[in-house]
Amino acid sequence: MQFRRIVVKVGTSTLTGGGESTLPDRVFINSLAAQIAEQRQRGRQVTLVTSGAIRAGMSGLKLTHRPRTIPEKQAAASVGQGVLMARYADVFANYGIAVGQVLLTRDDLRSRARYVNARNTFEALLAAGALPIVNENDTVATDEIKVGDNDTLAALVSSLLDADALLLLSDVAGLFDRDPTAFPDARLVERVAALNAETLAMAGGIGSAGGTGGMRTKLAAARIATSSGAAMWIAQGRRPGVISDCLDQVSGAGTYFAPAASTRPSARKRWLAWASGEPRGTVVVNLCARRVLEEEGRSLLPVGVVRAEGDFSPGDLVAVADETGAVFARGLTQYSRQSVASIAGCATTAVAGALGQAGGGSQTPVEVIHRDCLVLLP
Repeated sequence: MQFRRIVVKVGTSTLTGGGESTLPDRVFINSLAAQIAEQRQRGRQVTLVTSGAIRAGMSGLKLTHRPRTIPEKQAAASVGQGVLMARYADVFANYGIAVGQVLLTRDDLRSRARYVNARNTFEALLAAGALPIVNENDTVATDEIKVGDNDTLAALVSSLLDADALLLLSDVAGLFDRDPTAFPDARLVERVAALNAETLAMAGGIGSAGGTGGMRTKLAAARIATSSGAAMWIAQGRRPGVISDCLDQVSGAGTYFAPAASTRPSARKRWLAWASGEPRGTVVVNLCARRVLEEEGRSLLPVGVVRAEGDFSPGDLVAVADETGAVFARGLTQYSRQSVASIAGCATTAVAGALGQAGGGSQTPVEVIHRDCLVLLP
């Protein structure tokens, strides 16, 4: 597989070296910069997603413990972002690489217009030869608009950028068949062909004290990245030459997750699947409608609808579930919940009448969700 565009994510403990240190490790950043410069010389475009802003801000604010309240976290992030970027800019300048900061929140990804604007910014930075450095905008983010962890953010960025590979550089060597801290004979899983219940069962609990991500968040990121057409690795970030080792598929470099499909979903469908936010409601369909959607790629018509749940309006994002409650798709509805309830089970020729529209309702949409605005979930 050719890796034209890659996203590299560095976790807080990897960046600082772990322990009690709060400042980013200059020696590590120099190693990271050398590796990224090497990839760029090989013709690859690189985007860096970094953690560590809140932890870096603790020193400047003379905090002895990690901030707990949202205002404290925002203040630490405000100071720490400057510390991080100053160090990155200083080190990468030695390799002739200009860096550009991109701060994102969930709202920036949820809004289609802002999502496209963010993509345009990335494209301009990459075209100019700069290195985009991405972090969540913790200075303004609240729980309602936070992505939550930078593993997920990195996966969303890789999807946004049509990246071919995502590398999660962590303080662990990869996914093990069981917890290596409790079982010394635990084995590294070098390749995951598909995410399934067995793979998910290998994930442990939360991550290190300095960060927010653990193996479960990394597997959630793998679901996003691989479903978006990218390969992904979880690897020990301080392993010498780790980026090249992963991309060259050197044995023992980490855990490789294969792309979920040979064909990459369209940019719009990737946004619908992963970045568009939480659905406002659910449209429940019968099993025949599920089969048609999954096997034939058609639009969702009223005849296959059983009922509607929640409170949504035309243009809102909704989940699509079968009668067992299994959610298998999501999309943008052309009707409100009340209208979907009125036309559930109707033939297309009866929709206007069911809505009480005289004269045939020539402008009435035929589909509850058009196929161009519907995406199947893995």
